[in-house]
Amino acid sequence: MSDSEPDEELLSLLRQSLGINGNANSREADNKVLKDAEYVYDNSIDVALDPHGTKAAAATIWTLMQEKQYSFKTWSEHTLHPKEKDEKTVNFIFLMDLLNFCFWSENPDPAQCFSVEYHGQTFTGYWSLVAAIHRALEESIPITTPSFWIDDTACTNDLLDHVFRSATSEPIPLLQQRVHCIREAGRILDTGFSGSVIALVREANHSAASLVNLLTTHFPCFNDTARFDSKSIRFQKRAQILVADLWACFEGQTFGCFHDIDVITMFADYRVPQMLHSLGCLRYSPPLENQIRSLREIRSGSSWEVQLRGCSIWCVEMIRRHIKRQHPKAEVNAILIDFFLYDTMKQRMDEGVETIPHHRTRSIWY
Repeated sequence: MSDSEPDEELLSLLRQSLGINGNANSREADNKVLKDAEYVYDNSIDVALDPHGTKAAAATIWTLMQEKQYSFKTWSEHTLHPKEKDEKTVNFIFLMDLLNFCFWSENPDPAQCFSVEYHGQTFTGYWSLVAAIHRALEESIPITTPSFWIDDTACTNDLLDHVFRSATSEPIPLLQQRVHCIREAGRILDTGFSGSVIALVREANHSAASLVNLLTTHFPCFNDTARFDSKSIRFQKRAQILVADLWACFEGQTFGCFHDIDVITMFADYRVPQMLHSLGCLRYSPPLENQIRSLREIRSGSSWEVQLRGCSIWCVEMIRRHIKRQHPKAEVNAILIDFFLYDTMKQRMDEGVETIPHHRTRSIWY
């Protein structure tokens, strides 16, 4: 073997250790997010879990989920989520979660914040992104096609400005970072996966943990980690939610079939921690709570932010365990609890009912 040739045995061992080898036992793959969240929880001084509040919230959440018959099928009931179960939808979900980050505005007037008009309605937050993708496709812009992302002649920066245009004078936050993510992902798919999101998904061999590891190993913009007490902490929010969206959209079949789907944790963002605090599950130190209530930004990767995210993941895990303890046959995982909390928080926000603002962090991670 020459110096320029790869050591296939070494590469095979590396793929197995990362859980990304289709021929390996992918059931052993682990994305380690929950383990790292527990470490943050154990060492947190500014964010704490209220045991009584968490137990009470678990009972409330389960009761409401039962009343609403909440399941992964609820995902497709959202007006803007794609309804088709085909390869084009896999591409749609990949782009959607590639860019699923940072929609909050500093403008106190909601009417002036970034929004997208689509089919006579105005959408904000995450739904503004989904609406923009649909709008572009209806304008015959192949925005969900990976080969288009690396075609500098067709996919110009001006065209991407048009795709993500706002209904107000405020542009979409972090537009340049989103453009970078699109182009970077296009190049990686082109060189590593024959330009195909389907090939990427198939390489995971129906393992949720393996797909998360594939995404975070090959795509820098999915590798959502931070430092805490000199330890590397994995959050992997967008990689995990991509897996969850595939699972929910395809209802656990075909491209959404993952034998280990329950390894996926809550998706550490800024809305679910807000809901957990409102439910009495999370408690903040006075300095941190003052920072949040004063609408002052919390730096990405700071100790406060890592504690907020890590403790939220662990809190949802405790809620899940409480539910399973009381209802052993319950088909509930962290994904469904997260989806339910997000939907509930968005509804409360739209109704003007917020007991505490969400924390403010500018980041591509969420």
